[in-house]
Amino acid sequence: MRECNQVMEFASGNEMASIAIRQIGYDLMGYYPITPSTQIAENLDQMKADGKTDLIMIAAEGEHSAAGICYGAAVGGGRVINATSANGLLYAIEQFPVQSGTRYPMVMNVACRTVSGPLSIKGDHSDIMYLLNAGWSILFAHSAQQVYDFNIIALRLAETVRLPVAVAYDGFFTSHQKRRCMRFEHDEDVKAFIGEKKEPYPFLDLEHPVTVGSYMNEPDLINNRYQLHLAMEEVRTVLPGLFAEFGTLSGRNYGWYEGYFHEDADTLLILLGSSFDTAMVAVDRLRSEGKKVGLLTLEALRPFPQKELAKELMHAKNIVIGDRQDSYGAQGGNLSLEIRALMQKYGCQGKVTSLVYGLGGKDFFVEDAIAMFDMAEQSSNMDFSYYGIEKGDPQKAGKENKPFFAPLTREKTEIDATEVILGEDGRKQVKGGQINQTAGVPKRLAPGHGACPGCGIPVNVNLLLRAIEDPVVLLFQTGCGMIVTTPYPKTSFKVPYLHNLFQNGAATLSGLAEICYRKQEKGELPPGEITFIMVSGDGGMDIGMGSALATALRGHRLLLFEYDNGGYMNTGYQLSYSTPKGARSSTSHVGNHQYGKHYFHKDMPQLMAAANIPYVATVAESNPVDFIKKAAKAADYAKKDGCAYVKSISACPLNWNDPPNKERKVIEAAVDCCYFPLYEVERGITTLSYDPEKSGKKIPVLEWLSMMGRTKHLKKEEYKDVVDSLQKEVDRRFMCLKAKSENPYL
Repeated sequence: MRECNQVMEFASGNEMASIAIRQIGYDLMGYYPITPSTQIAENLDQMKADGKTDLIMIAAEGEHSAAGICYGAAVGGGRVINATSANGLLYAIEQFPVQSGTRYPMVMNVACRTVSGPLSIKGDHSDIMYLLNAGWSILFAHSAQQVYDFNIIALRLAETVRLPVAVAYDGFFTSHQKRRCMRFEHDEDVKAFIGEKKEPYPFLDLEHPVTVGSYMNEPDLINNRYQLHLAMEEVRTVLPGLFAEFGTLSGRNYGWYEGYFHEDADTLLILLGSSFDTAMVAVDRLRSEGKKVGLLTLEALRPFPQKELAKELMHAKNIVIGDRQDSYGAQGGNLSLEIRALMQKYGCQGKVTSLVYGLGGKDFFVEDAIAMFDMAEQSSNMDFSYYGIEKGDPQKAGKENKPFFAPLTREKTEIDATEVILGEDGRKQVKGGQINQTAGVPKRLAPGHGACPGCGIPVNVNLLLRAIEDPVVLLFQTGCGMIVTTPYPKTSFKVPYLHNLFQNGAATLSGLAEICYRKQEKGELPPGEITFIMVSGDGGMDIGMGSALATALRGHRLLLFEYDNGGYMNTGYQLSYSTPKGARSSTSHVGNHQYGKHYFHKDMPQLMAAANIPYVATVAESNPVDFIKKAAKAADYAKKDGCAYVKSISACPLNWNDPPNKERKVIEAAVDCCYFPLYEVERGITTLSYDPEKSGKKIPVLEWLSMMGRTKHLKKEEYKDVVDSLQKEVDRRFMCLKAKSENPYL
């Protein structure tokens, strides 16, 4: 076996993962964008647009479905890849034992990130530790080079032992920081190392049908788990050989762990991930002072290399274990717990200090590593602590943390700017609601937020709220609207505000609303109408669509408000199901083999209308009076009758790639071309609020598309078929609306 030709890449961990995936020649990737792993899908989509890969890429509406897509493709005999982080991993977690329990191999990259809440997108290890009991083998890379190498080794390992394998590495540190790395020059060398895929029981062999995932009772289930155990034990046998074989090809040798001056160290520091490289500098400095310190990191978490580590710990007097997560109540994170267990099993006598550090991406410096060594050597009784915390001052509590704003009482918001009355036809009518009449309603969202210039979110939220004079309670799903308004310890809200993740906002708000109504019934809260509002956008109605539809179907009294900016803007503009067909995004690139997003935008208002809720409406800032009147009507329905849904089109200059001062005209053009028609569905009856055909303002869809950089390429003749198909679909949807508005039974 010869060493293969290699070339240098100056690349990040995510980029090196993408290169490995392309070279391997995977069949399918099911994914959902989540920071910091999203770059992998973005890079692969660019490669696909350029014709460098034929990988099938399926953007799911959430990580749970992404895992299901991968599982189905793996059962079908495909080579399958995924990438995720943090709560995305947790959202999909029930699917991971399905993958391992039925013994279908695949590889998943985990760019490790803090598990929320509170929301944080920075790197620690609180996500990957949830995977320890899922039956997946886990490799842990501390460098971009290892991310590349481990991706190649992982697939060979997965298919050899028929288990899924995760390649974990530090989010934003390893995932984003560029380093000089080596890769194989020829894809054929990578493919030769991995070999041909073999299916012992081909699922798509219709002459020999098989059943996968059958129902099991005892003793079959325990036998299945024992076989899973045996497969993991087989990894112990197979992985060292794969490391050695890969080392022959690449010149890079790996093992269960990596050490640095560990052989004779009196004090050993054990760290996972990128901290290892930083701590090496600390070891050099302390060694130069005559201190016998050393360092270890693990390159595999599952199976856990107990026996191999034990021999390295026998001679150490002090052992410091740094955990970038905590197993709360267990006096240490999972790495500490497992190392303590192996020390007891193998009779290691060193004093152990467990330190939880670096949570939420807190930087780890050489000085921190030196401090950890010193803590272990100087303290005789400390065995567990948090390192790097900043204690608050009880003397200042309640003095400096005063509310930023005076509360908005009912007396301050009730200015009689709007009045909702019931018409003779059973539908509600709004009196008032003009711009000048509602100007006196105090803003619940204060100035001082961090939204980009020209962002439509605060504009739309404030337009919605100026129509509602009753007290409001707001819930924001994750997204730009949430991130730019609530950076701890400050908030932009003058009213009660709650956050929950994309996939569960509506359900959370329904629970909050129901408990409020119950407390009012029991006299535990003062009477009076409150409008409960969920604000969603940035793709939140993709991953959160199931929760929103179920909340609507249950008929809770609340208002679901969607600001539709046509993408996952808070994670760098990946395509969402509401992105226009043909639009460029970071997961729908334009190239010789791809023209942007390849399917039509989702019609969420019609989905909500099909749930038969009392009120559905679309609004736009270009038609502010219409916006305010519909908001007032929606709030009245939400307080008295059931669920209401309002959708606005919301500008995003940064990712639409157009001037912030032109957004009102861009929004107006979206309405005038009928891409975003203005209408309402009240108690099942559709009414067009604005017909650009009748007013002589209707324009072609291409005129609107040409105003934004994300869709300017569609002006080229080569994309005429794409534009024509979008124009036809927009016209079809608008004609359906017109037909419904003319017939109350449609």
